[in-house]
Amino acid sequence: MTPPPPPPATVILSPHFDDAVLSLAGLIPALDSPVTVVTVYGGAPCPGQEVSWWDTTCGFSSGGEAHLARVAEDTRACALLGAERVVLGHPDGPYGDGGPLHEIDTYLADLAPGTRLLIPLGTNQADHAKVRDRALRVLGELGRPLPLVYADLPYTGHLKEWGSADTDAALAVDADFGRAYQDIASRYRTRTVHDLTLSDQQWAAKRAAVLCYASQLAPLAIDHDRVMARGGPLRAERVWALEEPGSPGESG
Repeated sequence: MTPPPPPPATVILSPHFDDAVLSLAGLIPALDSPVTVVTVYGGAPCPGQEVSWWDTTCGFSSGGEAHLARVAEDTRACALLGAERVVLGHPDGPYGDGGPLHEIDTYLADLAPGTRLLIPLGTNQADHAKVRDRALRVLGELGRPLPLVYADLPYTGHLKEWGSADTDAALAVDADFGRAYQDIASRYRTRTVHDLTLSDQQWAAKRAAVLCYASQLAPLAIDHDRVMARGGPLRAERVWALEEPGSPGESG
């Protein structure tokens, strides 16, 4: 008898080092394996560039020093979660040229058929929205299926109703944390396919992975007060499927 085909692999587009883990560390063990985290803004800054405000707040003297530290942090976090890593060459926003994310094009064109792709929702983050829109554009040009979309944390997780049965309804009207969801919902029908409120065991595993990104946690806490609290914005994770507006099925 012919053996059944292996399950499809999973690829997560992570705008920066840490985004996939902050957003999906609880779900990653349940996704079809192997799981590969692809960091889009993973390139090193050009030598001599002035260090960014974010990197100085993280305690670094140069962008190059920050990049080396984050590569090491990401390696440890992905190893804890059993995820593979791919790093694209676009420098992080303050060090980039603002041009198109052309390396996404090449990477997506080479994906094996049936690969499950997850892209960020883009809540309150221009870089995340840019990754999302580039991926959607390329997949459309290639004639590939629509990806899954994950709620990027901690940003989406500040919604008051986050993790409850009212999450999607609240995102659909919220002016602070729902605009990215509203943008996607204006173009596609959404259907929730993963709605995870982390158990204590899942939270412990996620916390261990998130703590690998130690250089960024203090600055994150400035803008995201309870980012590492057990009941904070990382406590729940959410993924939607997209459908074309005229396709069969129920909207979410």
